[in-house]
Amino acid sequence: MSESNAVTNRTAEIVRTTRETDIRLTLDLDGTGRSEVATGVGFLDHMLELYARHGLMDLTVTCKGDLHIDDHHTTEDIGICLGQAIDRALGNRAGIRRYGHIVLPMDETLVTAAVDLGGRPFWVWNAPMPSPKIGTFDTELVADFWQAVCTQGRMNLHVLLQYGRNSHHISEAIFKGLARSLRMACERDPRTDAVPSTKGSL
Repeated sequence: MSESNAVTNRTAEIVRTTRETDIRLTLDLDGTGRSEVATGVGFLDHMLELYARHGLMDLTVTCKGDLHIDDHHTTEDIGICLGQAIDRALGNRAGIRRYGHIVLPMDETLVTAAVDLGGRPFWVWNAPMPSPKIGTFDTELVADFWQAVCTQGRMNLHVLLQYGRNSHHISEAIFKGLARSLRMACERDPRTDAVPSTKGSL
C-alpha cells in the first residue's frame, strides 16, 4: 500500500459536551474487540460491548447524561459520537472494502444488515420491535442510535428484521449484525490502496 494513501493509525477520539450529555469516546478500527463502556444505561453498555467484540474494534465510552429525564439523549448522542469516530478513523477511506453485509441469526430472530461507507448518509430501517421496553430501556432508541451513527458516519445503513419474537434478541442481532458488516466494510482491501469509487473520492 502506498504511503500517500495508507492510514496506519485508524483511531479517533471524540469529546462531546452539551447541556444534556458529556461524552468521551475512543475507537480503534484495528483492535481486538476490547471495550470499556460506562454510559449509565445498562442495556446500551451491553450492546456496545457486543458491538466492539463482534466488530473487532477497541472501544471506550464514558458518558454523564440527563438520565433523570430518560435514556434518549445519552443513547442518541453516543450514536453521534460513534459515527463521528468511524468517519474520522477512516480518513479518506482509501484502501477499504467499503461494503459489508450479513444475515445474522439470534435464537428465533433473523436480521439482515448492510452498510456502504460511500460517504453519503442514507438510513433504511425495517425492524419493528414487539415490545416498547427492554427492562427500562425504550426499544425505539435502538433505531435512534443507529440513525445517528449512519448520519455522522456518512454511510448507507440498512437493517431488515426477517422475523423475531423477543425485543432483546432483535436488538442484539442488529448490533452484532452491524458490527460484523462495519468490520467487513472497514477492512483493508489487500488488492488495492485506491479510494473505492470511480469518482476518486468518498
